[in-house]
Amino acid sequence: MSAVRRIAMWSGPRNMSTTMMRSFGARSDCAALDEPFYAAWLVAAGETHPMQAEILASQPNDADGVSELLLAPLPDGKTVQFQKQMTHHMMPDFPLEWAAHCDHAFLIRHPARVIASYRKKMDDLSLEAIGFPQQARLFDAMRAHTGKMPPVVDSDRILADPRSVLQRLCAALELPWDEGMLAWTPGPKPEDGAWAPHWYDAVWTSEGFGAAAGPLPVLSGEAADIEKEALAIYDRLLEHHV
Repeated sequence: MSAVRRIAMWSGPRNMSTTMMRSFGARSDCAALDEPFYAAWLVAAGETHPMQAEILASQPNDADGVSELLLAPLPDGKTVQFQKQMTHHMMPDFPLEWAAHCDHAFLIRHPARVIASYRKKMDDLSLEAIGFPQQARLFDAMRAHTGKMPPVVDSDRILADPRSVLQRLCAALELPWDEGMLAWTPGPKPEDGAWAPHWYDAVWTSEGFGAAAGPLPVLSGEAADIEKEALAIYDRLLEHHV
């Protein structure tokens, strides 16, 4: 029997993270988990989000319960677990012992694109809301926990050449390449979180990676100030791209 591999991919919101879950979920060997700390974060942070009741009812509401879920046996026939992890869901006091049993990767996106997309869905905009400081903290933490430099992939580079970037990512994670990662059937999937009806409209119509990204959005005011702060973190992580 093959050893189980657990891959935690860390991303901020509005960062093509659900598309990456679709890609890994299309592998014949993979079972996916969608934002497992969402409910625990809502409770711990005192936040209120769309579909709050449905989220809280669908997941463990405490970080210890989530940690157990992340290390639970996989479904029959699956040897790879893909965890879609959101950086802003990991409170500083949440346990990270489970992370030593996983390999970690980081998905980044230019902050101008993140901010422009985020503002279409949410009213509250801050550097923390889009997860950049948390992503930097977690990158350093996972490097320390595992003794490995986590591979980084950028959403624009993936869209420009999905096969090449994903092949390099799989190589960095020591996973065999699966051509199925490039396409999937549209519609909801069993792994989709309870919040999917609010957030996943575009993903539900997709059958693969979209067209290459266009020009960067031009931001102004507070949004431009947040972009500038986030850009320093983005540039640091981009240095470790596969």
